[in-house]
Amino acid sequence: MAYIKNLFDKNFLEYASYVIKDRAIPDLEDGLKPVQRRILHSLFEMDDGKFHKVANVVGHCMKYHPHGDASIGSALVVLANKEYFIDRQGNFGNIYTGDGASAVRYIECRATPLAKDIFYNPKLTNSVDSYDGRNKEPVLFPAKVPVLLVMGAEGIAVGMSTKVLPHNILEVLEAEKAALGGKKFELFPDFPTGGLVDVSDYRDGNGKVLVRAKLDTSDPKRIVIRELPFGSTTESLINSVETAAKAGRIKIQSISDYTTENVEIEIKLARGVYSQETIDALFAFTECEQSISVNLLVIKDNLPRIMTVTEVIKHHAKQLVGILTKELELEKRELMDKLHQRTLERIFIEERIYKAIEKMKTAEGVEKSVIDGFKPFMKEVGPRGVSSEDVERLLRIPIRRISLYDINKARSEMQEIKARIKEIQGHLKNIVAYAVSFLDGIIGKIKANEEVGRGARKTKVGAFDKVDVKDIIKKDLVVLRYDGKTGYLGTEVSGGQAVAEVSPFDRILVLRKNATYQVSDLPDKAFVGAEAWWVGVADKEELSKTVFTIIYKDKKTGFPYIKRCVIEGWIMNKEYALVPADAQVLHVDTRNKFSFTVTYIPKPRQKVSKETFKAQDFLVKGLKAGGVRVANKELKNVDAK
Repeated sequence: MAYIKNLFDKNFLEYASYVIKDRAIPDLEDGLKPVQRRILHSLFEMDDGKFHKVANVVGHCMKYHPHGDASIGSALVVLANKEYFIDRQGNFGNIYTGDGASAVRYIECRATPLAKDIFYNPKLTNSVDSYDGRNKEPVLFPAKVPVLLVMGAEGIAVGMSTKVLPHNILEVLEAEKAALGGKKFELFPDFPTGGLVDVSDYRDGNGKVLVRAKLDTSDPKRIVIRELPFGSTTESLINSVETAAKAGRIKIQSISDYTTENVEIEIKLARGVYSQETIDALFAFTECEQSISVNLLVIKDNLPRIMTVTEVIKHHAKQLVGILTKELELEKRELMDKLHQRTLERIFIEERIYKAIEKMKTAEGVEKSVIDGFKPFMKEVGPRGVSSEDVERLLRIPIRRISLYDINKARSEMQEIKARIKEIQGHLKNIVAYAVSFLDGIIGKIKANEEVGRGARKTKVGAFDKVDVKDIIKKDLVVLRYDGKTGYLGTEVSGGQAVAEVSPFDRILVLRKNATYQVSDLPDKAFVGAEAWWVGVADKEELSKTVFTIIYKDKKTGFPYIKRCVIEGWIMNKEYALVPADAQVLHVDTRNKFSFTVTYIPKPRQKVSKETFKAQDFLVKGLKAGGVRVANKELKNVDAK
């Protein structure tokens, strides 16, 4: 058993770790989940400037992703609809209506220039073996911007989850520039569907936001929804409006969807109802207003960690400086190698060092003659000298190239290389300024090509109070009446007495004559039984403060019993009994303190004929608990004061 337990524990921990690190939670460094990283890697490998069938991209990606084609295809469509890193051609669905994309064999895609600028650098990207060992895939891309905040992310792992809202890419880049300069910055979410957002409780990415649809109420008899709240589609929002209308929470005549490139949902209001009166109800009872909780959980240094938006920006500012430094140093090394090679080629050809090899008969002699030929020019060659590899490369220069060698062109190329090396050295000395200029370049490209990414903010940031459903309900109160003689209860009962002012959304609790209770929706007119002990609104908050005291008689023994309890929960339309089935209920009370006098049936040698008790002296127990016997005498009647 111990072995089996250890086996299960080990396997579960491995599975949990895999789901957290390799499936559900994005990495801080490049902001991507593994499937997204593999899709972009495939697009970079396939890139030839032309569009590729998504089916081909999926097939190529299956070399790296072990979970099948369906997961790759759906992830690619979601990534493409972010609009930043994948160019689309064909029907990729509609983020407004929720319509799905066409089959992968019909749609095409390719990597955007922005994706290459931000992610692509094979020389600085660490790789590992793919799942089957046949190929190499990137561990992480050296991302130059906080992609996590630009795209947002959502994932559920084992024991943890992440919910990162998308932000405006230009604002993210400006915040990264501010972080590089040591300045303060503040970032708020921006959604592709537009709408309104209240960020008063955003808490730097670990609180919650309130999102709303943008409503056009210029016409008093209709409301037009122009922008959707984040997380909703036109279909889901229309369904929520129709559901609220059927429940009587809003009064509409019709609802129509005219959405094409822009959202347009028209709600025609019922006669006598006007748009300004209906706005709050739409926010309270439909998807026109939603609260979204956020949790910025990422993988950092191979461990899950909760961070803030500010921390992510500052981390990426440092990361950008590090990546650009590595790129410049790499380019400098490559240019130094190229300059060294061009210098050797120039001397080798201009000084006709190749002539010395004509008399040599061995490979060693050829190599020595070339190296000796460079000795007078070692000052130009520099400290690196001439290696065997250099000689081998020089000897592979074809005769045609030697004969057509252009001295001026070669010297011009070397001057350009030296100028670039000097420029790189200047960038390395002022790396922060260079990083800022790089971000300015990205911002300029985005503004010049709006198709690559969203430019202007789409979601308006503001402050608004969440609509209280109770306030809406107060505007539409009706009188609930109960006729104790006929046993009818409802808003359309003419006789009896008024119980309370209620709304169409209230639920009603009835405690019947036999001490059974039931909770149901507000009736127009329903039979609940005559002489009910208690009728009122089933408000859990109020009922939790109300103690029901039931005094009853056991029919077999005639002994009096008392039960005190609080009604805190129920299932709609289910009947619950507070006392035994063979009990006769004599009195029900909701006062916390009161006295009651019990009169007993006279018996021979019975000295006490009546007794007075205080209800508060008896404990409040659970609904299923039995009553407490008050006395061992047969009860005649009870009088409560």
